[in-house]
Amino acid sequence: MRIPMRTEFSIIPEGHYTFYIYDVTEDENFGKVVVKMITADGKKYNERFSLKTKDDEWNEGALNAFSFLTLTALDDFSREDASASELVGHYIAGNIVHTEPDPTKEPGKKVTFTKLKNIESSDGFDTEPCEKTKKLMKPEEQKPASASGYDLDSLLDE
Repeated sequence: MRIPMRTEFSIIPEGHYTFYIYDVTEDENFGKVVVKMITADGKKYNERFSLKTKDDEWNEGALNAFSFLTLTALDDFSREDASASELVGHYIAGNIVHTEPDPTKEPGKKVTFTKLKNIESSDGFDTEPCEKTKKLMKPEEQKPASASGYDLDSLLDE
């Protein structure tokens, strides 16, 4: 099968963002977890963790990073364990930072990495999410409640 290539790909710009975690994929055989996130305006970002080493031991650095992201997203630092799937539907905020290390394999080739830094718990977006983001959100997360905490549309329908 021939796969058409796209040239419109761009990495998420540096800056402070609030992310909604819409999906988590796990490969238990290899200890890999991918946390998929999206901003209110539809920018996507994935955070990857390799939680196991080649020797099937815990990768302490990755485990520490995953634990901090998970406990922050769940806003519960008293947890002793968690399932990666529990992250779906939660928000985190943080800074996207770009790094451009010197390439070791191909000198002269520019490679940009994105990192999510200074993460903190978040209650949600400050702005109305775009349609692309809404499609990835849980139904109960798609419509913000009013400041009083009541869903005015459902009250008016009664």
